[in-house]
Amino acid sequence: MSERLQKAVSHALEAGYQLEKQAFELLQTWALQKEDPMELMEKVIEKMETLPDKPLFISRDFLEELAKEVSRKEQEALPSQPSLPISFKAKKPVFRAYSKGIDPEIKVLEDPTDKICTTGSIEEYLEYFRDRFKRLQRLFRQRMDAKDSTSISEALNSANNSKVKVIGMVTEKRESKQRIFIRIEDLEASATVLVLPSANRSLMQKAQSLLLDQVVCIGAVKGRNDMLVAEDIILPDVPSKKPRLASVPVYAALISDLHAGSRMFMHKELNRFLLWLNGRAGDKHLKKIASRVKYMVIAGDLVDGIGVYPGQVKELAIRDVYKQYQEVAKFVERIPDYIELIIIPGNHDATRKALPQPAIPKDYAAPLYDAREIRSLGNPCTVSLHGVELLIYHGRSLDDIISSVPNMSFNTPEKAMRLMLQSRHLAPTYGQRTPVTPEKRDFMIIERVPDIFHTGHVHVLKHDTYRGVLLLNSGAWQSQTAYQKEMRLTPTPGIAPVVNLQTLEIQTLDFRSAGA
Repeated sequence: MSERLQKAVSHALEAGYQLEKQAFELLQTWALQKEDPMELMEKVIEKMETLPDKPLFISRDFLEELAKEVSRKEQEALPSQPSLPISFKAKKPVFRAYSKGIDPEIKVLEDPTDKICTTGSIEEYLEYFRDRFKRLQRLFRQRMDAKDSTSISEALNSANNSKVKVIGMVTEKRESKQRIFIRIEDLEASATVLVLPSANRSLMQKAQSLLLDQVVCIGAVKGRNDMLVAEDIILPDVPSKKPRLASVPVYAALISDLHAGSRMFMHKELNRFLLWLNGRAGDKHLKKIASRVKYMVIAGDLVDGIGVYPGQVKELAIRDVYKQYQEVAKFVERIPDYIELIIIPGNHDATRKALPQPAIPKDYAAPLYDAREIRSLGNPCTVSLHGVELLIYHGRSLDDIISSVPNMSFNTPEKAMRLMLQSRHLAPTYGQRTPVTPEKRDFMIIERVPDIFHTGHVHVLKHDTYRGVLLLNSGAWQSQTAYQKEMRLTPTPGIAPVVNLQTLEIQTLDFRSAGA
């Protein structure tokens, strides 16, 4: 694409308009014929701004009509003047993408798409919870402070007042007069754990933060009957680690929650993001970052969907999910072809709502798959990018954790993400707002410790580091909805986090103003 043509297209995008394919081809033809497309585009924008109903797209017919009008006026004004040679301004330095010369290094380490096989039988529910317990129990056995744990039945057969340590799944929790009663069970027996008012503050906070269906290790004193008096509560947790790093300075843009089709979908901001990604916006420093982007990950909710929540239709600009994916395709096809694109579904996408989710099916999202080459994976999944392991999860269960655990907030999703790592599970509680299918294998267990843990869903950009793992919730590209206003949630949309895979340093780029 010539520089003049790039300027013309960029001018249209910055003004909030997009070119239909046929219009772009016509503009390209004019540029080859030595016509100045930028001069015409300025007139196009000027004309579009006078229209009562401003369209989102510039059509070929509109371009042709305006070109004829401009030509007629010029001929009337200058009937006898000879043609003059076109003057060219000094060209700006050409944008050179460093990552274009770097071969991609992608490995899909975990993807549930082809492994989902549930029928919903009672036996499958039992197998699901047995699998969860056994695998988390194995993770506990790797901890020095939990290796000496016994089964619940052995602990209950111990002498009163003896110290015991057991691993169990939380099946019930209730508070009474500052006492907390926790019911736990393993594959053979169950017991009641009592946390006394005299317990130290740390133990009380751990007990208050426990979620149903979490698998925990309890250090206790054997009481009467099936009572254990808690002295410590241990979570499986992730070990402190040194993160794996890329050998070259390639970057990954980690975004989520486009919500195409919504009236609050941020067209202009996403346009600016793509202009920057193509090296057409930003200063020298920002263009250097853009030149090193080799990967882009979209962690779910590419579209707003249909009928996801009551009254949603009032907030939709596009009421057909297929056309919503067409809208996404228009943006996706503008991502440079040397950038590897990975997508997973969210709860608004056109796939099953229950976790784990398979990849978005082509039946609903054909325009997306036709737009460019993509890697479409399930939710959650784990991938390696240039040796750096990413756990990618849309984050629906953040709702349950934030609403159940004290001192959690939608404005601080990184705290809930930290608890997921500590629990070694992405959806500890079964049966709340997050639907989880009873697969024979629990795909929500965090067995591999990632280098980057990437979620979305809550529309708030936050990042933190926990035991060598970079936690990143990537915000959104949808402005505040009526539901978010009711929840008093202030989203932080229109900001793109970009991670240097060689250092795991994050740059957050704000595209909410034209100066971004």
